[in-house]
Amino acid sequence: MATSIGIMDSAYFVGRNDILTWINNRLQLNLSRIEEAASGAVQCQIMDMTYPGVVPMHKVNFDAKTEYDMIQNYKILQEVFNKLKIDKHIEVNRLVKGRPLDNLEFLQWLKRYCDSVNGGIMNENYNPVERRCKGGKGGTSKILKSSKYLQTSAIYNAGSGDMLGPNRISVPKQSKSSRGAGGPNSSEIEALSKQVTDLNLSMDLLEKERDFYFAKLRDIEILCQAAEVENDTMSVAIRKILYATDTKESALDEAQDYLNENFNAADDEEEAEAADEEAAAKEETKA
Repeated sequence: MATSIGIMDSAYFVGRNDILTWINNRLQLNLSRIEEAASGAVQCQIMDMTYPGVVPMHKVNFDAKTEYDMIQNYKILQEVFNKLKIDKHIEVNRLVKGRPLDNLEFLQWLKRYCDSVNGGIMNENYNPVERRCKGGKGGTSKILKSSKYLQTSAIYNAGSGDMLGPNRISVPKQSKSSRGAGGPNSSEIEALSKQVTDLNLSMDLLEKERDFYFAKLRDIEILCQAAEVENDTMSVAIRKILYATDTKESALDEAQDYLNENFNAADDEEEAEAADEEAAAKEETKA
């Protein structure tokens, strides 16, 4: 089943916001960035929800901060894959670096796989918070606190008939105490509601624009990873820009220096070959 999920499968066109919503809803978490799932603990629990009892949750470290601890989580996940005969090799060395592209791609694959198993239906009998409490290190620390916040928020909004996504803004309802003197009037509430609507629309447009450019970058990455051009000078330079982790400095200068160095070396090599050919021609003329 896993091998049938190719790189051009629709799974790899699911946006970051959809992936985060999928994780948060199922595991009662409040992740806001893909990189927050780089430790492997989230992936382990997703598999635990899909196949209850298969994942040894008492070994999963939800507080993994170092690469060593993260690798242990991915070892557990790979063992689960092997046990279930899931033909999927986990690129651990890439994932633990916290690169958004690599982690998003793996989570896209994981969502596609889990949806193919359970039809995208959530296991209502699974209690993710309880499983983390009974699970391994860090099950009751930061990741659990965020899940309690999300659970409380979801309950509150469900009671009001307004289920909110992780990136949506809500307008607090007017309380009885605010209806008296000094409280906001209907025109103020209407104006605030309009502002919130405009902000949500702007956020949707920004997310679509982000996903559009991310898809372009992903296409470029796939081309650069093709076996025919993987070691090509230009492909290597492009990957230097794609995989740069320093957000304060541009990787363009490094990529240009790499290109210049390789192109200069190629020019020197061509000049040397031309000189050799010219010398050989002179020797033949003398002979």
